[in-house]
Amino acid sequence: MSDNETLAGIADALNAVAGIDRSVVTPEATFAGLGLDSLATLEAIVAIEDRFGMLIADDEWAQFQTVGDAVRYIERATFPWAHASG
Repeated sequence: MSDNETLAGIADALNAVAGIDRSVVTPEATFAGLGLDSLATLEAIVAIEDRFGMLIADDEWAQFQTVGDAVRYIERATFPWAHASG
């Protein structure tokens, strides 16, 4: 899965949960800047988990500041070998 596919999946989840226009969901966008309060962010994380078939620990998603943070987390969790160093 590419970063663009991951971003599109997150945009779909945010659109479904909060009605956010997919075109404004960019890697630089913050969840607060997209109009998500803490409850809406939690709902969005659950939708993202469902979309990608994964669980994101509370202490992990609480560190997400931008959509790009979520994209990178999902990419690393889905394809760890692609992001390994050494």
